[in-house]
Formats: sequence, C-alpha cells, structure tokens
Amino acid sequence: MWGLEHIWWVPILPLIGATINGLVGHLLSKRAVGVVAVGSTGLSFLVALAAFGNILGLAPDQRVYESVLFTWIQAGSFTAEAALQVDPLSAVFLMVVTGVGFLIHVYSVGYMGHEAGYPRYFAYLNLFMFSMLLLILGANFLLMFIGWEGVGLCSYLLIGYYYEKQSASDAGKKAFVMNRIGDFGFLLAIMWIFWTFGSIDYTTVFPVAHDKLALGGLAVTGITLLLFLGATGKSAQIPLYTWLPDAMEGPTPVSALIHAATMVTAGVYMVARCNALFNLAPMTMMIVALIGATTAIFAATMGLYQFDIKRVLAYSTVSQLGYMFLACGVGAYVAAVFHVMTHAFFKACLFLGSGSVIHGMSGEQDMRQMGGLGKKMPMTHATFLISTLAIAGIPPLAGFFSKDEILLSAFLGHTPGHLLYWVLATIAAAVTAFYMFRLYFMTFTGELRAEDHHVRDHVHESPNVMTMPLVILAGLAVVGGFLGLPMIEGGHALKNFLDPVFAQPGHAAGGHDVSVGLELLLMGVSVGMGVLGILTARYYYSVKPEAAVELLNKGGMIKSIYTLMQNKYYVDEIYDALIVKPIVAVSDKGLWRFFDVKVVDGLVNFAATFFMGLGSMFRTAHTGLTRSYAYAMVFGGVFLAGFWLFLSSGK
Repeated sequence: MWGLEHIWWVPILPLIGATINGLVGHLLSKRAVGVVAVGSTGLSFLVALAAFGNILGLAPDQRVYESVLFTWIQAGSFTAEAALQVDPLSAVFLMVVTGVGFLIHVYSVGYMGHEAGYPRYFAYLNLFMFSMLLLILGANFLLMFIGWEGVGLCSYLLIGYYYEKQSASDAGKKAFVMNRIGDFGFLLAIMWIFWTFGSIDYTTVFPVAHDKLALGGLAVTGITLLLFLGATGKSAQIPLYTWLPDAMEGPTPVSALIHAATMVTAGVYMVARCNALFNLAPMTMMIVALIGATTAIFAATMGLYQFDIKRVLAYSTVSQLGYMFLACGVGAYVAAVFHVMTHAFFKACLFLGSGSVIHGMSGEQDMRQMGGLGKKMPMTHATFLISTLAIAGIPPLAGFFSKDEILLSAFLGHTPGHLLYWVLATIAAAVTAFYMFRLYFMTFTGELRAEDHHVRDHVHESPNVMTMPLVILAGLAVVGGFLGLPMIEGGHALKNFLDPVFAQPGHAAGGHDVSVGLELLLMGVSVGMGVLGILTARYYYSVKPEAAVELLNKGGMIKSIYTLMQNKYYVDEIYDALIVKPIVAVSDKGLWRFFDVKVVDGLVNFAATFFMGLGSMFRTAHTGLTRSYAYAMVFGGVFLAGFWLFLSSGK
C-alpha cells in the first residue's frame, strides 16, 4: 500500500516547496518558482489520491491507518508521538485540501504573475498547505494544534501580504488576534483532555470516552465548550467572525484557499473528529447548533447590501460555515462533512471567478462599477453562474444535496429548538440565493457601468491558466452532490464511507427514518425558498434595477434596516467601544503610564539614583591628595583613642 505507507509525503512535499521558494526563490525565475510550488502540491495530491484508494480498498472496520514516525515529546507520563493517522474522515479532507489547493496554486501562477513578491507568495501558500495537512493527518491533539497554529500564522502572512497597505496589515493583525482568543480555549481543552485521559492520542481518548465521561457531565461539557471556542475563532462563527470579511485584503487566490479548502474548515474538521466527545455533551451540542443557525442567518443578512464582490463572498462563507456547525450540533456529522466538500468546490470557483473579474476589470472590486461582463468574459460567466446556482441550493447541483441534508437533519433533530434551527436555516437559504444572484446580476448582466475609460476599454477574459481551474471546479460543483443521493438505498456513498468514524458505542451509525413524502416536502420548501430569492434578486437588479433605489429613497424602517446591514450591525464598532478602547485605555494610562513608567521604571530609577548618590558620597573620600588621607588617619586615630578611653572609664 504505497500511498498509506508513504502518507508523510503528503504534508512534507508542500513544506519542501515552501522551503525552496522561501530560501532561494529570489534566485529563481518566476517559471521555476511556479513549477516548485505547483509541482509540490500536485505530487502531494497524487500521494493523497493513492492513500485514498488504499483506504477505500479496505473493509469498513479496518479503514484506520496510523504511522508513528518517532517519539516527539517524552516528559514523565506525558508522551506525544509524531504520528499520522488516515481514516475515512481525514481521507475526505485530504482529497479536498490537496485537490482544490492544487487548482488554486495553478490559478495563482496567472493571477500573481505580475507581483513583485512572487516567491514569497508561493512560499506562504505552500506553508499554508503543509499546516492544514498536518492538522488533518495528526494522530493526536498536539499535532493538530501545531497545524492549527500553522494555518493561523499563514493566514496572518497572506492576509497581510500587501503589508505596505495599512488596511491589509490591520486585517492581518485582526485575524491573528481574533484567532488567538479561540486558540486559547483549544489549548485549555487539550490540557483538560490529558488531565482526564492521561493521553492526547485519538486512539486512546475516543474509544474510552463513553466509559470515562458521564453524559452531560462537567468534564465533557467543559472540554467540548473549550474546543468549540477554538472552532468559532478558526471557522469564523459568532462572536469571533469579524476577522474573515476583512481577510479580503489578501490576494484573491488566498481568499479562495482560506474560505474553501483550508483554514475556515479546520473548526468543522475538529468538531467532527471529536464527535465521540461532543455526543456526550448535550448542552454543548445545543450551543453548537444554535451558534451555527444564528451565524447562518446573521451573516447572510450582512451580505445583502455589500458592494465589494469579495466581501459578499466572505459573508457567504461565514453563513455556509454556520450550516456546517448546525449539522454538527444536531449530530449530522456526515452532512457537515458533505457540505464542507461541496462548498469547497463552488466557493473556490466563486472566489477564483471573482478574481478573474477583478483581473479583467484592472483591479476593480466594486460591483457598482461592473455589469455586462457576461459577454466580455464568457468562461468566467458560465462557471460563476453554475457555482451561484449551486450555493443557492438549486438541483441537481452539489449545494442542493448537502444543504438539503442539513435542513432535513435540523428538522428531524432531537436537540431542543431543532425546529427553530430549521426555520432560521431555511430563511438563510432564501437570503443566500438573493444576495448571491444580486452579485451575479450586478456583475454579469446589464450594461458596463465602469466610469474609468481605461477599465471600460480593457475588460478581457482571463488566460487559460486561470479559467481552466474554474472549469474543473464548476464541473465538480455539478457532479459532487451525486456522492450523497437521498432516498436511494445505498445512494449516499459518502455516508457509507464515513459511517464507521461517527458510529457511537453500542449503536450503528445511521440517519433518521423519514418518509419519502416528508423528505420531498422539505426539499420543495428549500428549493422554493431558493427560487424565491433568485426571482426577487432578478426583479430588483435585472428587470427593474431602479426599484431597489426607489425602495431605499422612501426612507423609514427599510432605510434604517439597510443602513444597519450595510454597516454590519456595527459589531466592529461595538467591539471597539466595549473591548478594544477599554483595553487600550487600561494599557495606556494604567499599565504603561502608571505601572510601567512610575512603578517599574520608578523602582529602577530610584535604585540607580540611590546608588549613584551613595557612590558620590564615598567618592569624596578618594581625592588622591596626601594631606586628605593624613587628616583622615589622624581623625580616625583620635576617634579610636577617645572611644577606647570612654570604654575604659566605664569600667
């Protein structure tokens, strides 16, 4: 089994690419840099494909392969092996990350071809791939955490890639700080797991969790809540989501990699990987589902009135991640992983498609300056339309199957409030269809609205190196959903493959028993809401675009809601007022001006002044003059003689 035995090559190859381009890339030609970056990722994909084939060829109960490379840490009872684990869950994520990541690397060759920091960009991009693959393949929580921190570091480097631009450097720092909050929770959870189980290895912790932990007990609830805190930061859920829209300051292929294949899906992977723990924490599951459903609708409404094409897609990602966590919260882990996969296909296509539009529009990102691009960029237009239909949940595209499975699982869920989750998610589906087709109609239909004549005269389709990845991703968005066919016995191939990972002790993994009629009814509601959103967007942004302006000009509540959503509910401003400014004030006036300057510096300066004075006093006794020393000796002799006489008279 060459693929499994050499699974360590999957993360190592991108690391080699990052090392070469990072150290000597400036000495290589751009072509050589591209070959190293794309080649290392492509080879990683091939090894992952071979490993996936090996896993698929094993019996379902034997689809776990662990490779211990060496003992990494040995300290008392604590042991951490440098070990990699491949099972159906990690195998699916491997295929998504390496496959979609490879296409993004290919696309980047064309998109970043004129950038000065070409080797630096690909070094960061390869390092990002290495970190995500380590996160997926790590056989224990500590290795997962190393990969977890690695993707956080790479996101900081890539979001702030244009570091000379203030908004880009600020966005990178914001992502770094917001993720540190979640990472602190994740680190505490790892410590608690070791305290409880005496190990951090998956193969030790998960099989005994059901016997070691009480259902709904303090330990399992605390551990899972801390794990989920880490997930909210990495996967941009309420309340730690605000960094992701600002991450658009990085190059567009970076946005595609972060949003579709790597960093933001890490939280979903972690929760799914730890399903044995989450299943024992009903309160945590309820919170996960509630946060997921709320984030899905909340982020969707913020995408309604944005005009930056990439920012609309960013809020779409936050919303779609909410669907994934909703699925995890109701125990539908297969549906969550299914949506991770389909979302990777159509969201990568959408982000790369937006990059193609920006490339063709000479860097313009404002949709108000676009329009009519369908005729000028036919390949980008066709692939973008397919992916927009997919995210809107229109059958038979991939997004329909995965989103419908999540909605069905929420409707039939056993957690309190599951019907509320279904209502919120269904409304979010309609809102998603509306704002995504608002983006589509404003960008590709009507007449070109660009005011800059240079932009108007130079609109063009992107080169093949950029459009071919779009074609492949759009094709996957068409056929990817057929891995999870509903209502057909054995038709859900992905579920059959993943079931052993999510089987609970004493229970066979499986879904809800549901009548065909109910499932068709829920499908109809889901599709109907999507179609309603599309038709509404078509009316306001294609058939009668002036109607949207007229609606806003009427003022009143509609204008207030529009202002509220366009300003993203002022969440950043609220965080700034309640958290950032008080911390800055305390740090400035309290920690710096008082404690640092007056206490710390004051003590240091007092000690220096005291000993300087003491030294000055003693220095006066060392004049270098013979008469001064003679006077001192006479004075000392007289003093000693008088003192001796005084003592003698006392006797």
